[in-house]
Amino acid sequence: MSQTIHPTAFIADDVSLGDNVTVGPFAVIESGVEIGANCQVGAHAVIQRYVKMGDGNILHPHAVLGGLPQDTGFKAETVSWLICGDNNVFREGFTAHRASKEQAETRIGSGCYFMNNSHVAHDCNVGNNTIFANNVAIGGHVEVGNNVFMGGAVVAHQFCRIGSFAIVQGTTGLNMDVIPFMLIGGRPAKHYRLNTVGLKRAGITGDRYNVLSAAFRLLKNKLSLDDLEETAELKQLKDWLAVKSKRGVHGFVDISA
Repeated sequence: MSQTIHPTAFIADDVSLGDNVTVGPFAVIESGVEIGANCQVGAHAVIQRYVKMGDGNILHPHAVLGGLPQDTGFKAETVSWLICGDNNVFREGFTAHRASKEQAETRIGSGCYFMNNSHVAHDCNVGNNTIFANNVAIGGHVEVGNNVFMGGAVVAHQFCRIGSFAIVQGTTGLNMDVIPFMLIGGRPAKHYRLNTVGLKRAGITGDRYNVLSAAFRLLKNKLSLDDLEETAELKQLKDWLAVKSKRGVHGFVDISA
């Protein structure tokens, strides 16, 4: 097992490090942490207690994983977790907090990219291949799907849901849910259209795209989706809509005026 650890780094005795892990100057890895193979921990990065991460993750300088929840009712002796998948990039100043309840988890999937000073709060669940641009901040208990793009300085209120393949325009404030496959922005935030570029990149084209386009028009007019062809994407959309929302769903831009 080969590892490269700078002599100024602090690593607790019971930390589990996978093969080919690199730890930079003045990094801190606290007790009980588990780090998979081929991870890189940059200078001054901090991984606090109760963090587990998979393989191939990269922490840039001054990233902090596993901080205590910013919840005034949280008790420091609570054992809760931050769980990260594989091949994520955490850029400078990124922070993610562990969950607020005993044995609960904040979860980050795999293949995500978190830019400078972005933040994942306690009890959040972030899917795979999602991108947070600079200064994105999501509150506690927010759910973010797969293949989501959050533009710079987006802020999401706690308990919001952001559906898979959605794109959120920079500086947008979210206090309600974002429907999968769609582009949202503005103040107040509204759904504009399908995330055309993201869907094309994902291979959701042709009839699959056309079904989603028809679904968008029906949702905008508060009509049923039941007569549409049941593609995989439409089933995913229906399943997402069937979950009771704690915040409600953002409305649509009125282009008729």
